Parts: sequence; C-alpha cells; structure tokens
Amino acid sequence: MLSLRLARGAHPAALCRRLLVACAAGGVGFLLLSALAYAVAHPGGGRESLLRLGWCVVPLAATVQLSMTVARVDPAGRPGSGLDMAGLGPGRMPLLAAVSTAFAGVLGSVLGLLLFLHLRGDTSDLLPYHGAAAEVLPAGRLPLGAALTLLTLVPLTAAVATALALKRAPARRARASQPMLPPDALDVADAARAEPPVPLPAGLPWGTALTTAGIALSAYAGVDRPKATDDGLLPLGGTLGGVPPGVVGGWLLITAGIVLAAPGLVHLCGLLLAVGRPRVVRLLAARGLQEESRRVGRPLGVLCAAAAASLAALSLDGLGRFGPLGVLGTGIVLVCSLAAVATAADEARAARRPATALLRRLGAPRGMLFRAALLRIGVLLVGFVPLTWLAAQLIALPAGG
Repeated sequence: MLSLRLARGAHPAALCRRLLVACAAGGVGFLLLSALAYAVAHPGGGRESLLRLGWCVVPLAATVQLSMTVARVDPAGRPGSGLDMAGLGPGRMPLLAAVSTAFAGVLGSVLGLLLFLHLRGDTSDLLPYHGAAAEVLPAGRLPLGAALTLLTLVPLTAAVATALALKRAPARRARASQPMLPPDALDVADAARAEPPVPLPAGLPWGTALTTAGIALSAYAGVDRPKATDDGLLPLGGTLGGVPPGVVGGWLLITAGIVLAAPGLVHLCGLLLAVGRPRVVRLLAARGLQEESRRVGRPLGVLCAAAAASLAALSLDGLGRFGPLGVLGTGIVLVCSLAAVATAADEARAARRPATALLRRLGAPRGMLFRAALLRIGVLLVGFVPLTWLAAQLIALPAGG
C-alpha cells in the first residue's frame, strides 16, 4: 500500500522510469510466452525451443539492469527522504524498492499477456490488430502453470536483484554524500586540483582478459563453421543462424569483458583528459569522469555491447532473419540500455549538485560548467564509439567469414 502511495505522489520523471520498466517487463513476458507457445506447438523441437527460451535471457538481463538503476535513483529510497519517521530506515528501504519493482514488473507482465492473447487472436475482435501476429505466434492452449511461472520470472528476478543491489548502496551513498571539493578552497582551479584522486576500478584487467579470450574462442570456433541456414526466425541444429556454439560463447565473453572493463575505460578517459597541465574546464571534466566511472561505466558498457551486437547483425544479414520476435528482443535490449545510461547520468548529475553549488559560490561561471559537461560527453563518445565499432567487427568476423 505504501508503494502505491509513493508511486501516486512521485515525480513525473520517476513515474516515466517505472512505466518504462513495466513496458520492458511486458516485452520480455511477451517473448517468454512466445517461446512457450512454440514449445507447445512443436513437442519434438526441444533444441530449438530451448534456444528460443535462451534468447529471452538477454532482454531479461537488460530489464533487470534497468530496474536496478531506476530503483537506485528513486527519491523515495534515498536517505533523509522522510520515510524514517514511518519506521522505514535504511534496512527496510531495499524491501520497499523491491516491492515497487515487483509491482511494475507484474503490471508489465499482465499487459504482455493481454497483448500476446490479442495479437494471437484469442480475445475479442473489437479492438484493432486482432490476430495480427497469428502467423508468428503458434496457436494452441498454453499450460496455465508454465505460463504463470514464466510471467512471474521477470518481476521476481527484478525484485530480488533490486533488493540485493540496494543493500550495498548505503556505503556508496555515504561516500557520495561527502563533499567532492574542500570548503576552504581559494578558487575554482585550486578546488578542482585539491580533490583527492579516485582509484582505478578493478574490473579493467579482468574485462580485458575476458574480451581477449572471447576473441580467441570465436576465431577458433569460426574456422570450420557450418553453412548458414535461413529458416526465417530461429535456426535449427544447435546453431544460431549457422553460427556454431563456440562462436556464440566467444560473443558472450566479448560482451561480458566490455561490460566489466567499461568503468575502468571511463576512468582512463578522465586520466588522459587530465594529462599535462590542464586548464580549469579540462580538469573539472577529467575529475568528473573519474568520479562517475563506477556509476556510469557499467550501463555505458552494456549499451556499447548491445549496440555492437546490433551493428554486427545488421552487417551480416540484417535483424530480419531472426524474425519479428528477434527484432523485439533486440529493441528491448537497446531501449533498456539507453534508459539505464540516461538514468545513471541523471544520478551522477544529482550527486554533483553539492560540488556544483560550491563551484558557483567560488565564482565559477555557468558557461564553464556547461563546457565541462560537453567535454565529458565528447570524450566518452571518442572513447566508446570506436570501441563499439571494433566490437561489432570482431563479432561479425567469425560469422561472416
């Protein structure tokens, strides 16, 4: 009940983020029901049915990541939000956030079920697009227990992941609440230079090792790959579009390596930006990148990996060979990744407000802070756009050769 009251009185931006989580959960539920319908209509296609179900794990992971990011920036879950008076201290806030996330997931799953039944032609024909996807979605009665289990998978996974993520948040919030700049700084340049250095995230070497292993595995497995098939939706014979499982495993390692190394790459961008004797704007941008590397780096790595996979698919035969359900899953991953990056950027901006207010009191003009923000965005684009293109080439090389 408290979660409903908080949702009703939330800021429009927070409501939009929760609605986006619900829409993503509905899309994943739609994909899960589609995989179940195919398994029911083809009892002998166990391998392909598992492959369809396994494809749903990717948009499910993107939805869970988005739900954790949205719950982390929820104003109701922050310290000093007024809920301590109601007996909801830092220990109970993860539970409240998990309930809110589960509610959004259940709402999305119900909408996904209704949309699935309507597009398949199982509901009344009074609404438009009735039975529009009857050729893609196999007909047949779905097992009630299996359907309910799949529909509760997204809310349950997102709620548990949100609760676990927010349990580790108080220490990070305590560090973030400390002032970034000293109160006795003489001017803007002294304040920026006096800020203590942020340590390099520990995931960069591990991410580099995983990416290297993925490149080697996909190159080795792609030497004698079988001839590609084109069955219109998802392939047969244990391959993904004629790509052997070893190449797919290499892709997964490359993706995991990029996501793991992304915070370190953001930190390195900040270090390179501060090389030499930088002026105030360049120094502020460099310090900001180093400070936000852990908060923004992981969602940015997920977006980089998702964009690289999409570019690789387009460079081969296009997303159309995987059918409309494959396009839907890819769209869910891209939208969730973009939304997670935007939400993390908004969280970083909120964390910088005390430092920004102090810089303003020190006499920093608004234009200087705006130029520092533009410089941060430009450096991230220069660093991650070539990485995305290179990852797309590495992913497409074994499948296209």
